[in-house]
Amino acid sequence: MAILDIRQHAGYLFLAVMLGHIILISAQVNSKTGVPLLEAFAFGIFAEVQRGTAAGVSVCRRAWSGYVGLRRVKAENDALKRQLAEAQIQVQEQRALADRSRGLEQLLALRDRSNLSTTAAQIIGAGATPDFRTLTIDKGTRQGLRPDMAVIAPAGVVGRIVVPSAQAAKVQLLIDRNAAAGAIIERSRAQGVVVGEGDQRLRMEYVSEVADVVVGDVVVTSGIDGIFPKGFIIGRVEAIEKSGGTYKQITVKPAVDFSSLEDVLVVLTPTPAREAAQGSSP
Repeated sequence: MAILDIRQHAGYLFLAVMLGHIILISAQVNSKTGVPLLEAFAFGIFAEVQRGTAAGVSVCRRAWSGYVGLRRVKAENDALKRQLAEAQIQVQEQRALADRSRGLEQLLALRDRSNLSTTAAQIIGAGATPDFRTLTIDKGTRQGLRPDMAVIAPAGVVGRIVVPSAQAAKVQLLIDRNAAAGAIIERSRAQGVVVGEGDQRLRMEYVSEVADVVVGDVVVTSGIDGIFPKGFIIGRVEAIEKSGGTYKQITVKPAVDFSSLEDVLVVLTPTPAREAAQGSSP
């Protein structure tokens, strides 16, 4: 065993001596360019190491630049989305203000045309049941409102005050099942009574079977009920049915879209019929 170990050590020593001689010879021997072979060999090795390192750094730099760029783009996209959302909200607000301005202008024009004493009111609530159709407005007895005062809109008749409080009032819509108004066909002057049906329709009753009424006729208030001033639009005749009796069955489409009301006028001026009734009372 000792002899084998000595031989192995001798072999290793011989290899080390030979390698040293080769290195010394390489250091002394020049290449064709005049550079020692050892230096050229070492430079080649280190050059490859540097090339690999530079390539790795370049890849990392590009990856980091791409990541930073993506983060910047995402931040810019988020900012643009926020700006777009804010712009859309502003557009909606401007549209709402424009719609409200147009509504108020129409209301003002109606007040100027009517030659009646009125007060403007804003709708702040609506009844929940389909059979009893009511609205709540933001004016009450402190602003001079009383029961049975007419409520109108630029499109036509809305209803009447039924329950006023100090700062608000409940309005019974004309389409309520318990509502009614004296009516007249504008073209032929045929008279009757318009009553509500609970939905977006009205029914004109007590119109003579021989009265001149056709589909499309305009129905206006007659003023005989003592609530609604004469001549305000109620709606148009939508259908006529002959029942074979004394009166026609007439369906009227309201002129007012009750689902889109925002502002109304309350008529403070009493009608001639109401004034006459008040004058005759003791």
